[in-house]
Amino acid sequence: MDLAFAIVAGLIVAATPLVFAALGELVVEKSGVLNLGVEGMMIIGAIAGFAAKLAFDSYVLGFAAAMMAGAAMAGLFGVLVLFFLSNQVATGLALTLFGLGVSALVGQGYSGKTAGAFPRLDGVGLPGLDVICLIAIGLAFGVAWWLGKTRSGLILRAVGENHDAAHAIGYPVRLVRFLALLFGGAMAGAGGAYLSLVQTPFWAEKMTAGRGWIALALVVFAAWMPLRVLAGALLFGGITILQLHSQAFGLKIDAQLLSMLPYLATIAVLVAISREGAGRRRVQPQSLGKPFYAAT
Repeated sequence: MDLAFAIVAGLIVAATPLVFAALGELVVEKSGVLNLGVEGMMIIGAIAGFAAKLAFDSYVLGFAAAMMAGAAMAGLFGVLVLFFLSNQVATGLALTLFGLGVSALVGQGYSGKTAGAFPRLDGVGLPGLDVICLIAIGLAFGVAWWLGKTRSGLILRAVGENHDAAHAIGYPVRLVRFLALLFGGAMAGAGGAYLSLVQTPFWAEKMTAGRGWIALALVVFAAWMPLRVLAGALLFGGITILQLHSQAFGLKIDAQLLSMLPYLATIAVLVAISREGAGRRRVQPQSLGKPFYAAT
C-alpha cells in the first residue's frame, strides 16, 4: 500500500511541471499563436526561481521570479511575432536556444547548491504531495472553466479561430494574444521552477530535459482541451515514474531504454496525431500560427 501511494504521488509530482507548461501553451495556441519556445521559458524559469530562492530564502519569491522571467521571455517573443511579424516557428526555436544559453551562463555559479526540501502535505493525509501539485490540478479546471464560461475566454477563442473577424467586430487581437503569451510564459516559468525548487531541488544545466517539447505535444494530444492536458500529463508522468519503480515491479529493462520512454511516447503521439490530420484540423484553432496583418 505504501508503494502504491508513493507511485501515485510520484506520478502527480512528475506531471506537475508538464501541466503548468502545457496549460500555458494551450491558452497561447487558443489565441492563435504558436510558441515553440516553451523549453527555453521553462529553463529560464528554473534558474530564475532557484537563484531567487537562494537570494531571499523564500519559495514564494522563487516562484514569482520564475514566472516573471518566463513572462519576460514570452513578452520578447510577442513583440517580435505580433508587432514585427517575424516567423513564429523560427522565433520560437530561437527563444529556446536563447533560454538554454542564458540559463547555462547564469547557472554557472549555482552548480552543486541545493534549494532545500520543499514542504510536503504528509500531515494532512497527502503523503509525497505538495501544495503546488494541487494548484496545478486546480489550474486545469480553472482554465477549462475560463475558456468555456467567461466572456474574456470566449474573446480569446474568437481571436484564435478567426482573427480578421474578431478585429472587424472590435476585439484587440494583438493585445489579446500578447496577454495570452504573458500567461503562457508565466506558466512555463512556474513549471521550470517546480523542477529546480521542488521535484529536484538543485540546479543542473539543461535540467528541463525536453519537457517543454513534451508540453507542446501534450497540447495537440489533448485536442486543445485543458482537462485532457491534465490527463495526458499524468500519462506522461506515469511513463517517467516507470523508470524509477521498474525494479519494484520486477521489470528487467535496460535503464537507458527506460530513460527514453517519455520521448518515445512523445514521438508515438505525434505520429498518431499526424495520421488523424483531418480530425486534428477540425479542433485546432483555425488561425493558429497565422500572422495578423490588420492595422492597429
